[in-house]
Parts: sequence; structure tokens; C-alpha cells
Amino acid sequence: MRREIVDDLLKWKKSKNRKPLIIHGARQVGKTYIIKQFGKEYYDNLIYVNFETNHELSSEIAESIDVKYIINKLELFYGEKILPEKTLIFFDEIQSNERALTSLKYFCEDAPEYHIIAAGSLLRNSN
Repeated sequence: MRREIVDDLLKWKKSKNRKPLIIHGARQVGKTYIIKQFGKEYYDNLIYVNFETNHELSSEIAESIDVKYIINKLELFYGEKILPEKTLIFFDEIQSNERALTSLKYFCEDAPEYHIIAAGSLLRNSN
């Protein structure tokens, strides 16, 4: 079953002005499923971090919001090289790690070549 959101995710992936993407919504509606499927289908590699269940990595990333530090920690933890444009980094349940949420700003400013999607069910809408 192909969902319409895949078209939106492909537009985001191809955008020259791409920023980290934050997807929020109710629990159990398929956010994690669709993003993981998108990563597997449209990227060479998917790095999936669930901040709610992976306390070890969550606490390491909370130590610094520096982009190079985070990329290095992810590469060491998963034993895989993160390649800009080829690796999708998926931060799930990002509301469980406020520092990781803040790091998205620095990915946007300092390292826009990385493709990052964050998802959470308890994120507040700032409108």
C-alpha cells in the first residue's frame, strides 16, 4: 500500500533547501512504520534511533548537540559510516531527548547535507 505521504517525503529528500523534518502526530498511526519503509526504499542506509527505548545512546547524544559529535557517536554505536545524501537518520520519539531535538537546529545550520527525520507523538505544535 503506497501512502500519499511518500510523495511528500520524496519532495523533501530532493529539495535543495531541505531542513531536518519533524513529523508529529497521535500514537500508533504509522509514523515510525512509514519513515522506516521510506528509509529502506529510498536510501542506501537507515540509522534508526528510538530515544524512548535506547537510553544508552540517548544519554550519549544528550552530552553534546554538536553535529560532528552526534554523527561520530551514531557511527560508533551502529558500526556504519553515515554518508550525506545516502543515509537517512531517523530520530524516533525525539520528545524523550530535548537535546537531540535542539540538535536539529545545528544540523540545519551547520550540516544540511545530512538527511534527518525526527518523529514524536508528544511534540507540541508551536502555532
